[in-house]
Amino acid sequence: MTAHPAPAVAAVIPAKDEADRIAATVRAVRGIPGVDLVVVVDDGSSDDTAEIARAAGAEVVRHARNRGKAAAMTTGAGYVARHEGVEGRVGGSDGRRPLLFVDGDLEGTAANLGVLVPPVLEGRADMTIATLPPQKTAGGGHGFVVRLARKGIEDLTGFVPQQPLSGMRCISRPAFDAASPLARGWGVEVGLTVDVLMAGLRVEEVPCELHHRVSGADWRGQVHRAKQYRDVALALARRRVRRGLR
Repeated sequence: MTAHPAPAVAAVIPAKDEADRIAATVRAVRGIPGVDLVVVVDDGSSDDTAEIARAAGAEVVRHARNRGKAAAMTTGAGYVARHEGVEGRVGGSDGRRPLLFVDGDLEGTAANLGVLVPPVLEGRADMTIATLPPQKTAGGGHGFVVRLARKGIEDLTGFVPQQPLSGMRCISRPAFDAASPLARGWGVEVGLTVDVLMAGLRVEEVPCELHHRVSGADWRGQVHRAKQYRDVALALARRRVRRGLR
């Protein structure tokens, strides 16, 4: 009997100026069962993120300038596709690795993302989304973006997510294809959820013990949340147009 290679998963870590955290994140992700490729996309960092990630064992792709999370995710997925063209490893049911998207600031807690992988590898879900516990440091926002995202996803798909902005996801390649091109900027997570569901595919939220840096209440945090709100609203508006909704 011919032995078949074990299913594999590729982890993609978009990162910008994460020199203090990226090594621990990469090491934790490399220890997740099934993950045989870790790709860090350095999205225009001004620090040593790329060099540190490479030293920790990741493959590294660099953007010369900051292009945003959606672009970094697309670049990472493209790198994985080229890698598979060379290696031909076994991944999901279509022979391609599912993609595990990981935020660069999770450090050691990234090891807990392993629970996102089995439902996708086993075909029980086309995309899994991590739901996080209360963070060690409270954020400075008032929930406006979360409420906008949750209500928009519900209106378009009927699905009511607990944490619609969670960036930690495992997704099959057919589901990623269905959601491409990705929504721009900070609307990428909402766009992914809506597009995968509108394609008739399955989404499952999975609790994960994760901790990351949260935006504060200072002016930088407020600017970040304003950009988030803008991008989420734009992603939802474009998908309403596709559905013929107002």
